[in-house]
Amino acid sequence: MWALLSVADKRGIVDFARGLAELGFRLLATGGTYRALREAGLPVTYISDFTGFPEILEGRVKTLHPKVHAALLARPDQEEELKALGLESIGVLAVNLYPFRETVARGASFAEALEQIDIGGPAMLRAAAKNHQAVLPVCDPEDYPRVLEALKAGPSPDFRQKLARKAFAHTALYDAAIAEWLSGEKFPEEKLLALRREASLRYGENPHQEAALYRVVGERGPLLEAQVLQGKAMSFNNYLDAEAAWNLVSEFAEPACVAVKHQNPCGVALGETPWRPTGRPTRPTPSPSSAASWPSTAPWTAPRRRPWRRSSWRWSSPPPLAPRPGRSSPGRRTSASSRCPSLPKGPTWT
Repeated sequence: MWALLSVADKRGIVDFARGLAELGFRLLATGGTYRALREAGLPVTYISDFTGFPEILEGRVKTLHPKVHAALLARPDQEEELKALGLESIGVLAVNLYPFRETVARGASFAEALEQIDIGGPAMLRAAAKNHQAVLPVCDPEDYPRVLEALKAGPSPDFRQKLARKAFAHTALYDAAIAEWLSGEKFPEEKLLALRREASLRYGENPHQEAALYRVVGERGPLLEAQVLQGKAMSFNNYLDAEAAWNLVSEFAEPACVAVKHQNPCGVALGETPWRPTGRPTRPTPSPSSAASWPSTAPWTAPRRRPWRRSSWRWSSPPPLAPRPGRSSPGRRTSASSRCPSLPKGPTWT
């Protein structure tokens, strides 16, 4: 049985191919993937030798061939038909797509970006994902070790379905990026929002509800990049409070600190130096049972955090985080500390 490898992201592909060969798969590859496997000393067949048809149109057509797609789409009960046609099946397909989003992000010309629209890759991934009962579609290099382990024991139906879902999501995100680029409009008629889950949250707006944190693919923001340094993980309401507080504290050029509860500002402190905004005991102290967000534009050291350790609070500051001078208590388990990076303000982090 064949394993077809055609990847733009070549991380781990040699080790993956070696593992497949050890499991008895014959290796089939295209272009740069073929060269990488050959240089690693692995036995591999070039796609044109498999199809009996040369690459044409400067490589635009190389895998769009009946021998490839019949091998990917043939169900287990169609093996006899495949053999009667002199064709062989493909059991593993490893494909990830041309870096279209990255090409556009670095300011490529229209013609250059157009050439980075992958056609053969999505076609093969979709074919393998549709026929995942017979073919393993692999689009993420992080999955290579799991795929090899699954092949040793025999892939379960659930494992096959997860790979298929991931493959369809991969091509959907890819198509969404292309559609957005081609629209050239701020408010196109159809807006395809591509999201990637960053974390499962402790609970939703209320304790009995579930929630998760998602990132718009390709975008960055202070809260998305924040690190939880101590205490519990952030909850849904914590993120809402943190966003409201961060939006307000970002309005000030001078050292500032903002207190927010239930998305409502409770107070703002300004100072001439980073130590003045919160250095005096004049702020309203939350009760031990309350929760509040205290974003600051200045780094916090352990002495500055200590007065607040008996309450449930969240704080954030831009890097670098000032080192703790000496030993300090991290506070109650209900408190948490996080650090947000300094990023430009704008719609990419709202």
